[in-house]
Amino acid sequence: MDSASIPPNPWFDNAAFNDTLRRNKSVVCALSASYISTFVGYPLDSLKSRLQTTKTRTPLLNLAGLVYREEGLIGFYRGLWIPLVTISFVRTASFTIYSDTKEYCSRKNYFTGDNMYDAAFAGGISGALSGSLISFASAPFELVKVRRQLEYSIAATKGVHLVKPPNTIEAVRDIIRTHGISGLFLGFRLHFLRDTVGTALYFFEYDALRHLLGRQRTGEQGPTPHGLPIPVSLIPFLCGSFAGVTSWALIYPLDVVKTKVQQRALAGSPPKGVRETFHRLVRGPDPNDPKPLLAGIARIYRGLGVSAVRSITTHGLLWTFFDFTSHYIDHLT
Repeated sequence: MDSASIPPNPWFDNAAFNDTLRRNKSVVCALSASYISTFVGYPLDSLKSRLQTTKTRTPLLNLAGLVYREEGLIGFYRGLWIPLVTISFVRTASFTIYSDTKEYCSRKNYFTGDNMYDAAFAGGISGALSGSLISFASAPFELVKVRRQLEYSIAATKGVHLVKPPNTIEAVRDIIRTHGISGLFLGFRLHFLRDTVGTALYFFEYDALRHLLGRQRTGEQGPTPHGLPIPVSLIPFLCGSFAGVTSWALIYPLDVVKTKVQQRALAGSPPKGVRETFHRLVRGPDPNDPKPLLAGIARIYRGLGVSAVRSITTHGLLWTFFDFTSHYIDHLT
């Protein structure tokens, strides 16, 4: 049967559906791209959290093998459903706030010049607002994710032999039972600072690099510079990867301190301030026998390699699928 002779489906209005996609383009793009990138990058995020909190230097492949032997494949995806469920809100809200703030700046003629600096500052301010607002909603979920990823090390700190780790609901109940409702915001100040600065840097760098590689202020992709003959299809992946790696590297020490503070709080250990935690991580717990400075800095950046690979994968795929979905919606009939 010829496709033209197939009667239209009376239960589905294709034109109305396409119009809905156009009106909610940023939501659809962010949601679909985030699910794919989160699932691919989550095992690396789990290994990153473990590397940050181990006291001994463990090669990545050895740690991966240990996790597989002790916990199986599920160990790499422990706590995955938390970011998968919350990603529908967090990532979508983040991109929506970022996009709406840029549009507001455009309407008010803020940072509207056709140059790299205006493009970068518009992205950076929009990213800072996005990161700060979203941190209030994302902090409890990330705390539970850290708890799930570090179940075994937290149990070891408590002197408990963990036969079967609690599921996510049980972990939430345990946090509330031990610390109250406010316990879901353990380490919030560090989380807020990390997300505000990190998101600002991320969008600042992404928009600056996209402008350098030919994207116009209208959003259309123009020709790339003569000295950088990069295929247009690779530009979102390269810009996303670069912004993800470099912004993460800059705020990585803050993330390490945040994870350590949260781990100690969840394990019931005596709390330590941010400055003391950072000093102990860099110079060691014994003030009479401090570690060499370079060795301490190396410890702070332990896990950065796997984080860099995760950022390249996650943010490269995120922007690739975001642009692909956006292009698809723009060309709907």
